[in-house]
Amino acid sequence: MSNLAPSLLIASPQMRNPFFERTVVLLWHHDEDGAIGVVVNRTLEQRLPDVLDLDEDVDLSVYQDTPVVWGGPVETTMGTVVTTEPSTIGEDGWQLPRGLGVTRSHDGLIQVVRARAPLMLCLGYAGWGAGQLDREIEEGGWLFTDADPFLLFQTPSEERYERALATLGLTPSTVWMQPIDE
Repeated sequence: MSNLAPSLLIASPQMRNPFFERTVVLLWHHDEDGAIGVVVNRTLEQRLPDVLDLDEDVDLSVYQDTPVVWGGPVETTMGTVVTTEPSTIGEDGWQLPRGLGVTRSHDGLIQVVRARAPLMLCLGYAGWGAGQLDREIEEGGWLFTDADPFLLFQTPSEERYERALATLGLTPSTVWMQPIDE
């Protein structure tokens, strides 16, 4: 399968994996060696200032109401920052089309916060080994659509799943994924 990144993966309504049921994943890396992304529609109770302990002189007041997101089951104590101002992350991340940027570095986080840029902090990430995501798509586990900053930053978290499906003209009740039988 060709490189899907960057895109939004949408869990098929039939997916029953407790980690990924009804999730939307921002996929920023996908090649023959594997794939990596973060779940973007499962907010946690914590707000950004609750989980960041920054030694630097950084003002977090603009982020008082910014929820933290559960990004996936891998390395759940580590964060991934998604922003709509990719120039703020410098060279410590990935600049994606459509005005999105991703960084996993502490320095990148500090740069985004100092710029007061919109951000989503995702704790943990989702990772797939070589060929694994391709197989899951072929088996009917995932759909995909364009990575849309509006969906990520302007749509309430609890509405992102249905809105992501709607970008494909679908609803959860109109999708029935079955494995490809070749």
